[in-house]
Amino acid sequence: MQERRYQNLLRWIALFLCGTFLQFLFCIPTVSLAENSVANANSCGQITAPLTPEEKTYASAAWQYFVNNYQANTGFTNSTNNYPSGTLWDIGNYLMALNAVRWLDLIKQSEFDSRLNKFLTNFANLKLFENALPNKVYNAANGQMTDYGNKPVEKGLGWSALDVGRILAAFHIIRTCHPQYKEWLNGIIAKWQVARSLKDDQLYGAAVLPDGKTLLVQEGRLGYEEYAARGYELWGFKAPKALALEPFKFVEVNGVQIPVDTRDYQTTNANNYVVSESYILDGIEFGLEGYLKVYAANLLEAQKRRFESTGQLTAVSEDNLDQPPYFIYNTVYSNGVAWAAITEKNVAKPEFRNISTKAAFGWRYLYPDNPYAQKIFDAVKDLREPKGGGFYAGLYEETKQTNKSLTGNTNGLIMEILYYKARGNRPLIGGSGVSFAKMPSGGKSTPAQSNSPDATSKAPAQNPPPSSSTKNPPQNPPPSSSTKNPAQNPPASSTSTAQVNQPSSSPTLKITPISPVGTPQAPPKLPNPLTVVQRRYAQAAWNYFQANSQSATGLISDRSDVKGATLWGLGDYLAALNAAWALEIISPKEFDNRTRQLLGALAQIPLFAGELPSRGYDPQTLQPVDYGGNPVPEGTGWSGLDVGRLLAALYSLKTDHPEYAEPIDRIVLDWSYLRVVRDGILFSATVIKDKNERSLPRVNPETRLGYEEYAARAFQLWGFDIDKSAVGGKYKTASVEGVEVPIERIRTDTKSKVNQYTVSNPFLLYALEFGLDPQMRSLFTAIYQAQAQRYRHTETLTASATTLIERQPYTIHSSIIAQNQPWMALGDDGQPLPEGRLVSSAVAFAYYALLPEDSYTQELIKAITDLYNPLLGFYEGFYEKTGKTALGSTSSTNSMILQSLLYTATKQQPLIRPNTAMNSPWWQAITQSDSGRGLPNTASQKSQFVNNSPKNYWITVKDGNQP
Repeated sequence: MQERRYQNLLRWIALFLCGTFLQFLFCIPTVSLAENSVANANSCGQITAPLTPEEKTYASAAWQYFVNNYQANTGFTNSTNNYPSGTLWDIGNYLMALNAVRWLDLIKQSEFDSRLNKFLTNFANLKLFENALPNKVYNAANGQMTDYGNKPVEKGLGWSALDVGRILAAFHIIRTCHPQYKEWLNGIIAKWQVARSLKDDQLYGAAVLPDGKTLLVQEGRLGYEEYAARGYELWGFKAPKALALEPFKFVEVNGVQIPVDTRDYQTTNANNYVVSESYILDGIEFGLEGYLKVYAANLLEAQKRRFESTGQLTAVSEDNLDQPPYFIYNTVYSNGVAWAAITEKNVAKPEFRNISTKAAFGWRYLYPDNPYAQKIFDAVKDLREPKGGGFYAGLYEETKQTNKSLTGNTNGLIMEILYYKARGNRPLIGGSGVSFAKMPSGGKSTPAQSNSPDATSKAPAQNPPPSSSTKNPPQNPPPSSSTKNPAQNPPASSTSTAQVNQPSSSPTLKITPISPVGTPQAPPKLPNPLTVVQRRYAQAAWNYFQANSQSATGLISDRSDVKGATLWGLGDYLAALNAAWALEIISPKEFDNRTRQLLGALAQIPLFAGELPSRGYDPQTLQPVDYGGNPVPEGTGWSGLDVGRLLAALYSLKTDHPEYAEPIDRIVLDWSYLRVVRDGILFSATVIKDKNERSLPRVNPETRLGYEEYAARAFQLWGFDIDKSAVGGKYKTASVEGVEVPIERIRTDTKSKVNQYTVSNPFLLYALEFGLDPQMRSLFTAIYQAQAQRYRHTETLTASATTLIERQPYTIHSSIIAQNQPWMALGDDGQPLPEGRLVSSAVAFAYYALLPEDSYTQELIKAITDLYNPLLGFYEGFYEKTGKTALGSTSSTNSMILQSLLYTATKQQPLIRPNTAMNSPWWQAITQSDSGRGLPNTASQKSQFVNNSPKNYWITVKDGNQP
């Protein structure tokens, strides 16, 4: 008997332990009830500045929205009036409002508990996307995963890291102000795989591709990105890069410096809007700490100054609309335009610009003594639904009519703001336990825009690109929700990006392509077709150009994070375009359409001093800009290196596609070469300012090792006598890893000096396109062997190159030798960057294409083949010391990867082939006369293709004879 009792006791103990374990595992909720009254619960209930009777009216109206839109079956609320849909951001709005209404004593504790218990019970049982994190949007009435049209989606749409950050902040407030729910909330979060939304110290959302695969995408732009990252921090999850301000720059809006994220729509397909809400949220929840104090004040000041200069009251933020397109981003600045009003797809809709109710409330209570904040508040404080159903979204500027959209975002934020006021303007969470970036010294920060070897970091753009939060609504007709994540459905309008978003002083151009030149032709069969894996790499590299194309002009930005195109970058694009055609990554029709539009743009770009194309252009307007993206109407000079890069690409296009020869020749015959080639030397022009601010052009020889030789060979193809810049003569060397590496050309024809550093890029481009003549082969081999030897000595993978990244210092020269120091990494300013060395993706691909049997190139290619985003292209590389990916994508890297794959497919033949057609307009013009344009003296190429199979290459000749 006693033994049986003992066994029963053990059985009951086991059942108890199993039950306890299962309760934790499945988060079976236990209904929680308040144990404390409003008066003594904790600091959340310390109301030191009670609402006035008028403010109580505001709070009651805002709360009534949630009463009217409550879903009794789930405990959730609608994101917009009478529309049973909600994102995680909308759910956070409701929780913030629920907390506020309780502490404002507008509902009893019993109602609070009833609502929160119902909510948590159903929220805990929501189906997660891939069992990892909440889906982007749910049906508020039944809790099913849906799309943005509120249609059920079995797999879901993915998750939004920004929305996760918002709900984490809301959960933190609930567990702090209502500790009886702490364990319940902890159990919910424990079920989530939050780490999946963190990568490379940044926030990553998930999207579902058309083929059903899941793609992780970086989320957030300056403003919302930092706010969401602080929400993660509250629960112990760190995203330091998301908390950093970079990459950003300052732009001037109505005389005020506004911080904007440099990752705009044109370069990333995500808007970088600067709006009021992100700063207001940070202010009322975490406090205007550090940089936020300055930036938020500047944002309000810019809106005040717009009012002073136009008479139009201004309080801008993203808002729902009561008519199509149903959601608008009213911004201080977005994608290069001040006061832009745009859709998620960057379509301009200025007629829907609002005085935003929530923005006006936020500024009024963040800055209670600011007269302008009071003025905008007075304009919207009575915009309530007549039956008390909440506050409307705002007032249309153009028609002065009320925007009668009712949303949880507007009314939830108003509830938070009024609770903030009642607490005596004390932040709801505060700054302890979260991080704030340090205020940048000097106040300005911007990358150089370009792949051009002449590009250096300049002053930031003075036209306003914006801050960021990927907050995007559904695109279906019901008034959409305020999710901070991009909608996956296209907006109704098909207006192209390039037709919007332009400052009035620089109207957008719509480039007319050159006339058709015949039926697009399929490429010839390749002798060594790509493997399936190689095709995947080629498609990814081409997708950089797809993602960064300006449809109205045909131009491509040099880098994904800055709006700007140089001639070098356009040469990269043209080379990539030809490679994508040859590899059958794109169709002959697409190749023809893109080529004709690009040639149409090249025929229209403004020339510096009427001579040659300027150093940089805005890809939307074709107006000259400097390397920081700043408009410079008069231009900044021209680069002989960049002109050479484009001439090489145009020559190759004429050779492979002779049908384009005439329009190509017409373009280059418009240019003047009087100063770019003189006495056999290549020159470039820059512009300096004298003490009277006059722009003075200065022309100096080009001496950049490798780049000079490459550009000179390109000029030779067009008949220019430029032998003193072409490969040849003697080179000064230095010993690196026991190898004599070239560091500069020994010359007496110029005293010009520039930052001298030896990198692989120009030598690899030369080898791929022109082959390796004997002297270039000796330079190339030494540069490669030094890197291979370093790996053998130290096991440090080395692929030295100039690379462009999305963070300061933006440009990194990972040299073989610089300033007499082997393996130095330095910025454009010549300052060492000890932690900055990168292994370049492009260099690894190129070395492997050129030396596929070499054991070291095989190690290199294995290390970098996964460094790409299938939709956005290859990244620049990874850091030598940490192995972390260097975020940033460029036309130069992706073009070289495509050219490397084509080189492999052609069995290692130089990509530029000889063109013997000498009856085109270019050669005819040379034969007839110079006509004052500095054309070559004789109608003959100064470079000759040597068919020395298998090592074919180009060499210098003089009037048909080898020197």
